[in-house]
Amino acid sequence: MSNRDGDKKIGRPIDRRDFLNGVALAIGSSLFPFEKLLGQDSGPDPSAQEYFLSRGITQQDPRYYPPQLTGMRGSHPGSFEAAHGLRDGNAPQDATDTKEHYDLIVVGGGISGLAAAYFYRQSAGPTAKILILDNHDDFGGHAKRNEFRAGSRLLLGYGGTQSIEAPGHYSRESIGLLKDLGIEVQRFYKYYDQKLYASMQLKSGTFFDKETFGEDKLLPGLEQMPIAEQARKDLTVLNEGFIDYLPDLTPEQKRVKLATTSYKDFLLQIAKVHADVVKLYQTLPHDLFCVGVDAVSAETCRGMGYPGFKGMTIASRHHREEAEGEGGEEPYIFHFPDGNASIARLLVRSLVPGSAPGSSMEDIVTAKMNYAKLDHASSPVRIRLNSTAVNVKNVGEPVNGQEVEVNYLLGGKLYKVRGASSILACYNCIVPYLCPEISQNQKEALAYAVKQPLVYVNVQVRNWKAFQKLGVSGIYAPGSYFSSTTLDFPVSMGSYKFPSSPEEPCVLHLLRTPCKPGLTAKEQFKAGRYELLSTSFETFERKIREQLGRMLAGGGFDSARDIQAITVNRWPHGYAYEYNPLFEPQDRPASERPCVLGRKPFGRISIANSDSDGHAYTNTAIDQAYRAVQEIISTNKAFSKSA
Repeated sequence: MSNRDGDKKIGRPIDRRDFLNGVALAIGSSLFPFEKLLGQDSGPDPSAQEYFLSRGITQQDPRYYPPQLTGMRGSHPGSFEAAHGLRDGNAPQDATDTKEHYDLIVVGGGISGLAAAYFYRQSAGPTAKILILDNHDDFGGHAKRNEFRAGSRLLLGYGGTQSIEAPGHYSRESIGLLKDLGIEVQRFYKYYDQKLYASMQLKSGTFFDKETFGEDKLLPGLEQMPIAEQARKDLTVLNEGFIDYLPDLTPEQKRVKLATTSYKDFLLQIAKVHADVVKLYQTLPHDLFCVGVDAVSAETCRGMGYPGFKGMTIASRHHREEAEGEGGEEPYIFHFPDGNASIARLLVRSLVPGSAPGSSMEDIVTAKMNYAKLDHASSPVRIRLNSTAVNVKNVGEPVNGQEVEVNYLLGGKLYKVRGASSILACYNCIVPYLCPEISQNQKEALAYAVKQPLVYVNVQVRNWKAFQKLGVSGIYAPGSYFSSTTLDFPVSMGSYKFPSSPEEPCVLHLLRTPCKPGLTAKEQFKAGRYELLSTSFETFERKIREQLGRMLAGGGFDSARDIQAITVNRWPHGYAYEYNPLFEPQDRPASERPCVLGRKPFGRISIANSDSDGHAYTNTAIDQAYRAVQEIISTNKAFSKSA
């Protein structure tokens, strides 16, 4: 099994994060080289997540169907309070014994958890009893499906993990899993209309807001930008000039210098550009790193194609990166209409027969899941939603214990269940509280990573004629509340048809990263998490309506008239923490990375998530699930021999 290298993105000309990724928008091709509630059109409802509870609808009820909820989604109210209580020392006591016993208990029903169940069943056989516990009201974790209705028409949006990025780089195990599920990535060349927006002469635009740039102005290119004249000249030099800004350094010294210098400092202190250039570029890395150019290294930005490096010969950190790049970059088209939620749905359909109709990657897109089937006693694999694990322990000594016990909260009541083994496919940061028996060193390694917060908003609009009139398919807004707004990816699969005519209703995708420039990356993530948890749906809705109204006013857009529904996917714990050369040791061996130390198994408990390899990618989540299952298998064999 191979995992992707921590610095692999540096060697690729453009890299996008598939694990909750928004589109990195061009300010202009010459400037920057990136190229309702339950189906009713009744408008957004900030209390949508309370719908089922207020009506006494449980997971076993055929009416239970979370993808159609609007309002505050992602880490929705009810999904995190128990974990916060555990963190604060308020662990519940006196669990009711369910008398259930499983071969494997998985904590977390995201891609890692579902993949772990799949791999374990492959090894143990179809009758293996597996329980998956998830704290959310829907499975998939960050692979979140948002459904909307325009009359009888289904519209889909991705509320989290977005695409299968660079499948040619997937490991044997991760690409093998996709193929087992019926996903043939080459079919996306047919399903993804790569020419639609270009055929309509739509480009990426930039919105300059009056608070940051002195006036509200949406521009499709470079002309008439409301920035200083010197900044315009500096932009031209950055993009077109072949200047070696570090002439006295060797290629290797340049690499080290750029790796330990933020792109902001490179621009201001080395390239010596006007400060308006930084204002323009500040939020470009938000969708990839959840921080701005003040907290992303110049070397990382160079690897993504940011300007300023054409005249500099810089050493590569790994020769393997150059070899991998020789085949060219795969297009960014491997996208289901609901993002990688379809991967989660395919996994569930395989694990729980009868949970969804159909048999192909195409028909899963419009299939309606039967949630009442997911936790049925007749199924060897059971998925129990709204269930927050609060304690996971080895029964007996970890070195020779024969089972594990898991306590979880469901409906305000504490239950316990036992199993032969457990895989924790949840966030690393919660594991020290779930498993107080692990060593202090491992707890510190698990707590090292601070997950990166962000918000994905999907807005159903009456039509997208305003975008056509303004000549844009996406808008980069460096000074605004949401840093990007895009028309959805033009993907049609099976019976699902993308609304390719501007007269049709469609879904807009907005991104916000609540970072605090000037702080370290980790401190920005902590501050951003607090902001997200303290921001109400009403505030998000007001910001959405105001920003769309201002940006699209010239196209005749009216927020009161044209917005039909809003879903806010809030992720206070979003991307897995990726090591940042500005703040991390440069000479630390791979075996001593905190993610490697933190994922060590203890007794019959293993850990599997994207945190475990420090990369926020879907294939990483799958690969880590495979590793954890192999650990469980090895542990079971060892215990059998000792017995």
